[in-house]
Amino acid sequence: MKTNKPLFLDEEQVRGHLRMADLIPAMEKALIDFSAGKVTQPVRSVINIDPPGGFLGLMPALTPDGLGLKAVTFYPSNAERGIPTHMATIFLVDPETGTPLAVMDGRLITEMRTAAVSAAATKLLASPDAKVLAILGSGVQAHSHAEALQLVKKFEEIRVWSGTMAHAEHFAKEHGAKSMSAEEAVRDADVVVTATNSKTPVLKGSWLKPGCHVNAVGACRPDWRELDDEAISNVLFVDSREAAMKESGDVILSGAKIYAELGEVLAGKVPSRTNEITIFKSLGMAVEDIAASLLVYRSAIKTKK
Repeated sequence: MKTNKPLFLDEEQVRGHLRMADLIPAMEKALIDFSAGKVTQPVRSVINIDPPGGFLGLMPALTPDGLGLKAVTFYPSNAERGIPTHMATIFLVDPETGTPLAVMDGRLITEMRTAAVSAAATKLLASPDAKVLAILGSGVQAHSHAEALQLVKKFEEIRVWSGTMAHAEHFAKEHGAKSMSAEEAVRDADVVVTATNSKTPVLKGSWLKPGCHVNAVGACRPDWRELDDEAISNVLFVDSREAAMKESGDVILSGAKIYAELGEVLAGKVPSRTNEITIFKSLGMAVEDIAASLLVYRSAIKTKK
């Protein structure tokens, strides 16, 4: 893995080298490697920026395949400015020499790898005959999840709720979905995604049908929540136990018991318990970013030759 000088890739260049169908199996391997102890990855270091209420996170990882760092910012107030709430840059280096390999935009990678991980969880934990998908939220992650989850399940109906009705209606039109209240969307749904910027619960456990699977991807700070106590008290999977106990308000504030890391289930070390209500609390990990950026890097190098 050597090059004369580092590649610099903007978002559109990254988009040209990254495919969701390739990303899902790459995320499965990354999660298995992490839970098997093959990855050196500290919990992300976070600097809060108040005002306006954002943060900067630094996410390094050494994996069996690569070494790198993601710097990510999250500013919820950016939604009002019409610019992305998440922005990121990934720095990839050669683990043998420390030589810089690439600097690439990480916003799209963050968007896509998060949905790809949820797709891996859904493939593993949702009912084999899941037909109805409910998405709470209508932003970037909602759109990405609608794409990724349909690669692993054949949904006959997609429902959406958003705190802003116009956004929900736009999402519904784009994805052939139905816009409705949060409770209406969730009741009788087989798979639920919570992808909001909410700091208080938007999903109630009393709405969930037996055997439902939930991908909870918002609420990434220790005092933020998307799920109420009843919802989070079901069979709980996380990407990282250590991170969940430091970063997830849903887990910390409820005192919920973590059943397993997703990588442990993917490796066949623990049962998936698909006949029960399952919750996957996703916080996002550097190992996922490194795996995704390596897909981009290798494709870009191949294209250059």
